[in-house]
Amino acid sequence: MPMQINSKNALLTPKQMAKADRLALKYNISSLELMENAGKVVVEQIVADYSPCSVLILCGPGNNGGDGFVVARLLRAKGWKVEVALLSDVAHLKGDAKINAQRFNGEIKQFDDKLLKNADLIIDAIFGAGLSRNIEGKFAKAIDAANKSNKPIIAIDIPSGIDGATGEVRAIAIRANKTISFFHAKPGHYLLPGREYCGQLVIKNIGIDERILQEIEVNCFVNNDNLWHLPKRKLNSHKYDFGHALIVSGDELHGGAARLAAKAALRVGAGLVSLVGERAALLVHATQLSSIMLKEIKNSEDFSELLKDKRFNACIIGPALGISEKNKELILSALNSNAKILLDADGLSNFANNPDELFILIKQRAKDSVILTPHEGEFNRIFPNITGDKLSRAKMAAKESGAIIVLKGADTIIASPDDFAAININAPANLATAGSGDVLAGIIGGLLAQKMPSLKAALAGTYIHGELGNIFNSSGLIADDLIDLLPKALTKLTKG
Repeated sequence: MPMQINSKNALLTPKQMAKADRLALKYNISSLELMENAGKVVVEQIVADYSPCSVLILCGPGNNGGDGFVVARLLRAKGWKVEVALLSDVAHLKGDAKINAQRFNGEIKQFDDKLLKNADLIIDAIFGAGLSRNIEGKFAKAIDAANKSNKPIIAIDIPSGIDGATGEVRAIAIRANKTISFFHAKPGHYLLPGREYCGQLVIKNIGIDERILQEIEVNCFVNNDNLWHLPKRKLNSHKYDFGHALIVSGDELHGGAARLAAKAALRVGAGLVSLVGERAALLVHATQLSSIMLKEIKNSEDFSELLKDKRFNACIIGPALGISEKNKELILSALNSNAKILLDADGLSNFANNPDELFILIKQRAKDSVILTPHEGEFNRIFPNITGDKLSRAKMAAKESGAIIVLKGADTIIASPDDFAAININAPANLATAGSGDVLAGIIGGLLAQKMPSLKAALAGTYIHGELGNIFNSSGLIADDLIDLLPKALTKLTKG
């Protein structure tokens, strides 16, 4: 792992969770006990959320179905009306699922749509997080019928049909009101579209010892301030202690994005921020800025000379920069400097025809000194051969490029070349507005200027950006609002 990780943030793939279940034996808890405990915590949640009612439990052929049989037995013991529908043959059940089917003393029915009509609550125990194939046949029909019933649904582990590793829908999936999972969440609980199918997610302890994580190579985490700490200021600090960020401007008609980034970098705590560009662009900036300095350059040679001053320790380049050979030379000048670099937007697209040129330069620099912040379109331009689910693509891109990747979206992934990845889950929908990504670039760049390690700056910046949307908490958000809200977000995080 690249840094000390708080185990609370760990996300386990289905394979890692299966390993955790096996390792639990070292701490004297059997798989049968784990299944019993899983059923108990599900029942506790049901009883907390609902008054006694008619419950239909849909059980599949594996261990998820076994959990369902435990829930059926324990709910019935509490006097609840319970019906169990098995989407398999009882004779085909094996292991702990078979044992718990035998322990249930009620009738085990075959699924029929009519059973849904009499149910007040549906429990989804068909498939767990390890599903890796598309759902079809009777399983698909049952899921479709459950979704169309408009009855509340609680999913055990993960909604059936959601891939626990990727969040992908395997042809069809249960749309749950609440999902109850165990020990640690899976990536699929937070990656889209899986997150939308889970409803409210509840993670319960079923007796697996946290020390087991030391024996599992966990490399995916939920992003929050357990993974990083914001820079602190001493009483005798001065502005030069917090770095000098350079933001490269587009031309005189395309300077707004750079201004947003510059303001965000200054607001997040960079000691000094300068906009860099040609005179025509700077004259426009001069009419709108006071706290941000302006530095004129005419070409890449001027920029290279400027960057020789080591006080300029962070550089953001790309927002509304434009695509041209001249701008590409500016980017190359930045990459050949000692400053930490964030490439966004056109900073990436300038290399769409030859991304390897960019990657070679990145790998020649100090480790983890470049951050790339693409949205999906930009990602596809510079990583055209990388396909698959979002988490895997971000990880592969980090390895291929040698950079820290911030693959933006409602489920932004932050990935580093050493196989670390984090999923950012706090971003609300109101952040989907013009200029929002420029503010994100500025926040991360401002943290880089304050000498935050690049990976932590990417993690913290992405999380802070999400918090800004939550603080605004309504529609009508524009990018300028985000900058104005930065002090509130920083105060909240430093006090918390």
